[in-house]
Amino acid sequence: MVKLNKIYTKTGDDGTTGLVDGSRIAKNDARMAAIGDVDELNSFLGSAICEITDDRLVKTLRVIQNDLFDLGADLATPAKEGDDFAPSEMVLRVVPAQVDRLETEIDASNADLEPLTSFILPGGSKAAAAVHCARAIARRTERTCVAAAQELTINPQALAYINRLSDYLFVLGRALNGGGKDDILWVPGASR
Repeated sequence: MVKLNKIYTKTGDDGTTGLVDGSRIAKNDARMAAIGDVDELNSFLGSAICEITDDRLVKTLRVIQNDLFDLGADLATPAKEGDDFAPSEMVLRVVPAQVDRLETEIDASNADLEPLTSFILPGGSKAAAAVHCARAIARRTERTCVAAAQELTINPQALAYINRLSDYLFVLGRALNGGGKDDILWVPGASR
């Protein structure tokens, strides 16, 4: 259980921050860029939820918000090459079941969508527009996670999770636009 009695510690005043294992790294480290993007994505999902009236979708997105905290904790827990990334009582890791759950949600949501006939522009309803913003942040988050993985040992399931999440948010944006009926289609060269 996390217990925060004091919000400021002053330990980061030197430009470093602590990781789960107690080590400290620069706040502009590739690991921290990935963790920061996960946090931004989670915050924006919270904003998107405020636009969604479907209780089932809200519940799904709240689970995803929890998963994103798991992802942040996973990224904040240093690993060594060869680690099996198994979670334990003291180590939180993203696991295949979390990725599988996203795939199930993608398949269920996609089953009821109109077929794509063009790329779509982000927008439509307020809820869909907010989800598309979260999708774009998820794609950036994936890029920063991949960049961190080029320098550090990162849980492959963490990378799979963020990749699937951007796919899910794309499909969800379409679902929130009347099952794709209210998508705004890209018309190539229309403004030439």
